[in-house]
Amino acid sequence: THPLHTIRAAIAAATPAGAAPVELLAVSKTRSADEVRALAALGQRAYGENYVQEGVAKIRELAGLGLEWHLIGPLQSNKCREVAEHFDWIESVDRAKLVEPLARYRPPGKPPLKVLVQVK
Repeated sequence: THPLHTIRAAIAAATPAGAAPVELLAVSKTRSADEVRALAALGQRAYGENYVQEGVAKIRELAGLGLEWHLIGPLQSNKCREVAEHFDWIESVDRAKLVEPLARYRPPGKPPLKVLVQVK
């Protein structure tokens, strides 16, 4: 049994009947595009990356697989363009000054960027 199946079974067993479905976010930082591709072949769709450059490289290499990409590390303002152009989610935005460039750099025709906001 692949570890992904074991993890999914544990999530299903821990989820109360009638509860909203739980989605698994696989953290793919430091993993190769081939490893992500293999996990995607088993049905895993959502991946988290801490490093923008590493994530963008995988997003480009694995384009067309229908994967969902989350930036899960801190976002530096000089990386807003790359994140807005490539990622689907940002977890999380901790400064208001990041909102404008993220919106400005989001390409037309792409769905809106999904953002989790960190509130202190």
